[in-house]
Amino acid sequence: MAEVSANGLRFHVQRLPAPEDAASARPVVVFLHGLVVDNLSSFYCPLAVPVARSGHEAVLYDLRGHGRSERPAAGYDSATAIRDLVALLTALGLGHRPVHLVGNSYGGTLAVHAALARPDLVVGLTLLEPPLSGAWVENMVDTLSAAALSLEDSEVPGELRSLRLRKAANLTAIADRLLNRTTLIDDIAAGRTFTAADYRRLSCPVLIVCGEHSELVPGALELERHADRCSVEILPGLGHDVLKESSGALRKAVLAHLDEVAAADGRRAGALVP
Repeated sequence: MAEVSANGLRFHVQRLPAPEDAASARPVVVFLHGLVVDNLSSFYCPLAVPVARSGHEAVLYDLRGHGRSERPAAGYDSATAIRDLVALLTALGLGHRPVHLVGNSYGGTLAVHAALARPDLVVGLTLLEPPLSGAWVENMVDTLSAAALSLEDSEVPGELRSLRLRKAANLTAIADRLLNRTTLIDDIAAGRTFTAADYRRLSCPVLIVCGEHSELVPGALELERHADRCSVEILPGLGHDVLKESSGALRKAVLAHLDEVAAADGRRAGALVP
């Protein structure tokens, strides 16, 4: 584990190299986690280690304000998140490499924003339960606002520590600081929602994985309708948290998609060589 300075902040980063005999031309896979109580660790065993073993370098990091990364008062909008990502890749010496973004929940939303803003950089997307609709934004803002009120001046972190539940106490304290001492809620509320025109501009292949009972399935199907190179895989019997609930089926789908994207990117790069 390492701390890396990028875009004026200190980020907590985990970097998993590909095997020495793997093709170096394969895209770097960058993982983007979800909001507030999530961090890079949620990806580590279910996906990051298998991805690295399959021949891709994997980069995981705690988003601005999350986990062990620095927690500034502002800058939780998607445009700043993209600048954080690009600056971090440059700081790691990976700014010249194509990347494949794997985003879970809100990390999937950020991944789509990044692919739209930097089609020269992003060669593939894997989106796990991505919230894509304006209705989700409204519901999330309401949920986060209610959580912020319940955590303000709360004694819960201290009570959890007294019960020796240190991890839960730390996550609760981080949530309190994010929700009550930063602009995160306001930045999400002000965020631009995606349109059909946005989806038509996506030039890279996209895989979306959702649970059968997830309320986010309609948004995933909407993206699939408009994007030329998008497919949706529905995992039966599951709800929102496919990353925790279905590591086997999810791993198989993600690795297959990565292989397809790597092969397509290799053909594209070969065609560009005079």
